[in-house]
Amino acid sequence: MDNRNGSPNRGRTLKHAWLLVIVTISARVSVADVYVETIPADLVVPPATQGEPTPGTRVRQFNRGYERSDVYHLLYLPTDWQEGKTYPVIVEYAGNKYKSSMGTVEGSSLGYGISGGKGVIWVCMPFVDKKKKRNAVTWWGDVDATVAYCKSAVRRICKDYGGDPNAIILAGFSRGAIACNYIGLRDDEIASLWCGFICHSHYDGVLDAWPYADKDPDSALARLKRLGNRPQLISDGSERAVAATRTYLEEVYPSGNFTFLTGGFREHTDTWVLRDIPARQAIRDWFHRVTGTAAKGLEVYNSV
Repeated sequence: MDNRNGSPNRGRTLKHAWLLVIVTISARVSVADVYVETIPADLVVPPATQGEPTPGTRVRQFNRGYERSDVYHLLYLPTDWQEGKTYPVIVEYAGNKYKSSMGTVEGSSLGYGISGGKGVIWVCMPFVDKKKKRNAVTWWGDVDATVAYCKSAVRRICKDYGGDPNAIILAGFSRGAIACNYIGLRDDEIASLWCGFICHSHYDGVLDAWPYADKDPDSALARLKRLGNRPQLISDGSERAVAATRTYLEEVYPSGNFTFLTGGFREHTDTWVLRDIPARQAIRDWFHRVTGTAAKGLEVYNSV
């Protein structure tokens, strides 16, 4: 796979520059006043099932060496998937188990909401509790095992199911948003997999209250430097929630390629992507630009 650290991805990444972009949602939704759960969903995440992957299904898969464990990822092939064709990929990490999150691969929503179930392979990755041989529902499990599992699964999905190695987005909510850098930029090899990142609610290095190792500013910055000029979309429900991350990045990584999206809702949740709101249109538009999929005739959404 191409190493994208600090270099353009076949012209798909945006120009190397500090992008301080605030996409404030004002149409159809009153900014920061809406409970997003009161808006009817127009998408329902498919249930996790057993069996061989087929278009439109979301199935459990086990990496080699984990077949007799409870460590697994979920693979969703889009409804228009055809063997022999290539597709962009969204790799997603879930939040911690909390009132707004199941903490499981089954509970993730971002990838499905962004793609609408079409044109994109969606993979929900585990945090590997190697000792208990199960997916960790809070924090990282074994960090090295989690990183190794992700590398192996991504290679397999590109090889076996037509994932485009030049169009892989790493996404996450809450714990998963922190994981975009904490796991996704852990070493040069895993960092080279991604053409862009979507971090919804929280960001590695912004807070020091979390109960895990390597959360200090120097360690977080060492990870962030592996980002190079690749784009990150950093989102939250309200502008106040995004502000701390924006201030942090202005200070520690002023040459970065960042877009900030405020969604106009109150909850700490990833289910907003399952609703027809302007923030979803904006994130879809960003995704198509970064992966270059608009040129391939996939559905394109207007940004706000």
